[in-house]
Amino acid sequence: MNPANLPFNSEKMLQGLREWVECESPTWDACAVNRMLDIAARDMAVIGATVERIAGRQGFGAVVRARFPHPKQGGPGILIAGHMDTVHPVGTIEKLKWRREGNKCYGPGIFDMKGGNYLSLEAIRQLARASFMTPLPITVLFTPDEEVGTPSTRDIIEAEAKRNKYVLVPEPGRADNGVVTGRYAIARFNLEATGRPSHAGATLSAGRSAIREMARQVLAIDAMTTEDCTFSVGIVHGGKWVNCVATTCTGEALSMAKRQADLDSGVEKMLALSGTTNDVDFKVTRGVTRPVWDPDAGTMALYENARGIANALGAELPHASAGGGSDGNFTGALGIPTLDGLGVRGAKAHTLEEHIEVDSLAERGRLMAGLLATLE
Repeated sequence: MNPANLPFNSEKMLQGLREWVECESPTWDACAVNRMLDIAARDMAVIGATVERIAGRQGFGAVVRARFPHPKQGGPGILIAGHMDTVHPVGTIEKLKWRREGNKCYGPGIFDMKGGNYLSLEAIRQLARASFMTPLPITVLFTPDEEVGTPSTRDIIEAEAKRNKYVLVPEPGRADNGVVTGRYAIARFNLEATGRPSHAGATLSAGRSAIREMARQVLAIDAMTTEDCTFSVGIVHGGKWVNCVATTCTGEALSMAKRQADLDSGVEKMLALSGTTNDVDFKVTRGVTRPVWDPDAGTMALYENARGIANALGAELPHASAGGGSDGNFTGALGIPTLDGLGVRGAKAHTLEEHIEVDSLAERGRLMAGLLATLE
């Protein structure tokens, strides 16, 4: 089977992808994510999959697992792992409208990572239409909470990965048309400052501002960043009345490192910030963590297979370890051959300029089809 002969068409794929992108699905809106999962589940059922819906937990949406017909169904095969949640709140579609500008198409979540998820299903669809039976059975797992660290579905992802020989992750492709063969470690932290209230107009000096302490700690956390380990605070909430000295202020921080030892050291530094200063208590607790995924022989053999397919299609396929984190961190760290960054090319993920390169839909679709057709 030559994937170059499959009739992938980026324009037709774009038409199908539009429904996905215009169904907004921010992580914290479980109902919205479930609506998106319903669309994907129906699309997979039409292709012929047996679709299961696994109830969500911790306030997140559900998980959809689809198994495609195969003589070896139930045995170790290929897992395609993707997430359907995005960082864009419902209503973003009014600011980041679906629009086409030359080879670019814009929309919330189109790059991270609905475009990659969609092309994966198109690859399965094209192989089915060609009456080609892949050597290994295919399972697709779509999850609802990757953008906040996968707190509710890590166990499902890891359990499903262990049942399979390979994991393919259609997260955004790299700008150089590359793929991802490793990921840096990421840790999240919850921050809480507790002060003493007072009337900000009449008795200001009697109060101890939790917001002030949080601001001081934010600067301290940012200053901890080095080339080996980065730190940033991305969420802060504090105060209810401007005429009251704030009693509480909460926040969330993130740290990323290329090596696990550097992340572990960073975690120690963050936890050491807990204490009391100027009668204000500051507490740091550890949140979800993604382990370092270092490429091993299995992953590199999988990459070489993909590189050979890409070369036969007339394209180079460089590889690299990357930051940002994905569910590939978990499967790769388990030692299961994993190839990440198999999605579309594009740019500006998580912004109001998020877009894809339209022609990469068919290009990456052929690459995915080639992998599904050759992995044994």
